[in-house]
Formats: sequence, structure tokens, C-alpha cells
Amino acid sequence: MKKCPYSAQREKILAEAISPVATELRLLDASDLISLLRFEYYGNLADLVASAAELFFHPGTVNFGLGGNYTLEWGGKPEVVLDLEIKPRGVTVYAQLTMAEDHAGIEINHISFQNASVDPDENTAFLQRSLYEARYIVAKPQALAG
Repeated sequence: MKKCPYSAQREKILAEAISPVATELRLLDASDLISLLRFEYYGNLADLVASAAELFFHPGTVNFGLGGNYTLEWGGKPEVVLDLEIKPRGVTVYAQLTMAEDHAGIEINHISFQNASVDPDENTAFLQRSLYEARYIVAKPQALAG
């Protein structure tokens, strides 16, 4: 995606929202993810992404996209890139999640708003609100009256 002034802000919003999913996926062995990518077992990858996402988001919000990539060199540390489709209400985001040994990052390739505003700041606020609404929020238990 061609970067624009609000791209970095949207990537930051998306990164904060899906960081728990990335954390779950990073619990998997990198060699397993690389094997699944190499042999194009995309159904298995889709199941892994769905399993990681279902802990934090409503069903169908975070999905495996069309593929991915990896870097695995002699003496180097592995890096895995997974294509993701993030679809909270009213927005579709195509992104790449990059995972390495000690970090993860997200890059938005394309974003589509169902009812886009002419104001990019309104679109960004809508993205943030939509991602928040798509998450499972566990309410804190209230104290019992005694």
C-alpha cells in the first residue's frame, strides 16, 4: 500500500489490537510455521490463526489470508510473515504479520471502509472503534454487597 500520513497511525492501532494474537502465534515453533508455508498447507495455517484469534476476537474477525513468506538462513534467526485479513464491522484490512524471535510487526497492504468518510481522521477513529468492538472484553467482577 502506498504510505500516507495516516498509515502509521492505523498500523499502530492494528498492531495494538492484534498483539495478543501475534503473541499466541509466536508460541508455535517457527519451524512448524515455516513447514506449513513451504508445503502450502494453508488450511492448517488458517486453523492456527483462527485458534489464536478466537481467544480475543469474535469469530471471523482475524483470518489467514492468501499465503505468507519466511526467512531461514544458515546461522540466522527465522522470520515468518503471514498474510492476514482483519474484518471487524465495516472495515476490511489486508495486512502482513511479521514474527521473529523477539518481536512482531504488522504492515497494512490495503484497507477498505464499507462507508468511508471523506475525512481520513474519521476513518481512522472508526477503525479503532470497530476493532475494539470486535474484541472479547472481559468485564471486571463487581464486589458483592455484604
